[in-house]
Amino acid sequence: MSIIVQKFGGSSVADAEKIHRAARRAIKAKIEGHRVVIVVSAMGKTTDKLIALAQEVNPNPPKREMDMLLTTGEQVSISLMAMAIEASGHQAISFTGGQIGLITDSSHTKARIRSIDADRIYRELDDGKIVIVAGFQGVTEEGALTTLGRGGSDTTAVALAAVLKDSVCEIYTDVDGVYSTDPRIVPQARKMKEINYDEMLELASLGAKVMHSRSIEFGKKYHVPIHVRSSLTDTEGTMIVAETKGMEDIVVRGVTLKKDLARVLLMGVPNHPGIASNIFARIARHSIVVDDIIQNIVEKAKEANIGFTTSRSDAKEAATVCEEMAKDLGIRQVEVEERLAKVSIVGVGMKTHTGVASRMFAALAEAQVNIQNITTSEIVISCIVDEKDGERAIQVLHGAFSLDQPENGRA
Repeated sequence: MSIIVQKFGGSSVADAEKIHRAARRAIKAKIEGHRVVIVVSAMGKTTDKLIALAQEVNPNPPKREMDMLLTTGEQVSISLMAMAIEASGHQAISFTGGQIGLITDSSHTKARIRSIDADRIYRELDDGKIVIVAGFQGVTEEGALTTLGRGGSDTTAVALAAVLKDSVCEIYTDVDGVYSTDPRIVPQARKMKEINYDEMLELASLGAKVMHSRSIEFGKKYHVPIHVRSSLTDTEGTMIVAETKGMEDIVVRGVTLKKDLARVLLMGVPNHPGIASNIFARIARHSIVVDDIIQNIVEKAKEANIGFTTSRSDAKEAATVCEEMAKDLGIRQVEVEERLAKVSIVGVGMKTHTGVASRMFAALAEAQVNIQNITTSEIVISCIVDEKDGERAIQVLHGAFSLDQPENGRA
C-alpha cells in the first residue's frame, strides 16, 4: 500500500472551513487505499503575528527563544486537523517534529534536518490512522526546539516522503501548479504540466515562491515525485520529476524575481591569498546566507573590492560582522545598499543553445532596466537590478522568450 504525504500551507488551513476541506482530501486518499501522512503549516498569518509580537517585546529577540515561540503555530494546526478528521469518523493522531524524531542541527531559525526516525509514523499508519506532523520544526540531539526557516513545511513534507518508502509528496497551495513566472505580476504566465528537479531547484532558489529550494534538494537527492497542486480544486497541478520530455528543446523554462535583497560591499580589502576564505568563514559562522559574490582588483592589484548580496533581513547582521572584521583584516570601508532585486531566466535548454544572454540583455535595455551585476551558470542567467525595476523586468523577459506559448523558445 503506497504512502501519500500531503502538505498544506498556512493559507490552506487558515480557518475551520479550510481545515475541514484539507481533512476531506486526506480522508479521500485513505478511502482510495493509500496510507496518508499530512504535514501542516501554522494557520494563515500566525507566524507573522508571532514575529511581530516578539519584536514588540524585544526588537532583537534571541533566536533560541524565537524558535520556542514560532513552533507553537504548527502545534495549533496539527491538533485542529486531527480533530477535524476524527469528527468525520476517521482515526488520526498528531505529532510535533520532535515527537517523530526529526533531528536537526543547532542553527536556530535556520536549522537543517539531520535525520528522521520513521518508526513511530509506520506504527500509527499500520494501526489505520492518518498521521499529522507539524511542519517547519524539529529538535536538536539535546532536545532544543528548532525551526527550519522559510519554506520549512515544504522541506518537512519532502523529507518525510524521502524516508517513507514508496511515497509521493503532494504540495497543496493557493495556486494550481508551477508557472512560467508569477501570474500575479504577469497574467499571461503559463502553468507547466511537469518540470525537472534542476530547473525547479533554480526557480525556487531564485525567488519562485511555490516551493522552497531545500525541499527540491531533498526531492532530487532521494527521487521523491512531487506534485504541486491547488488546495481549492481537484485540477491536476505540476509534477516535479527527474526528467521531462524534450528538456533541451525549450531554451527558457521560467523567469523569476527575487526581491528584498541587499548588497554588502567591502572596499579596500588587502589582496592576498586566504583573505576571502577568512571573510566568508566568519560570515558563515553567523548562519548568514550569501547569494552572489563579486570581486574586483584595484590599486595595482594591492587591494580588492568584494561585494556580496544577501537577504535584506540578514543585511544588518552581515554588515555588523563585516565591520568587526574590517578592524582585524585592514578593510578600509563597509557599505550596505538595500532595495535590490534579482531577475533570472532558467532553462536546461541553455546548455545547447546560443544567444540567450544577448536576447535577455537586449530586452532589459529596451525596457530601460539598468543591470548592476550579472551571474551565470549552465542553466541560469541572473541580473541584479533596482527593486523598483524588478516587476517590469520579468514582464519584459517573459514576453521576450515567448513563455506564454506552449512550445516557447524551441530552436
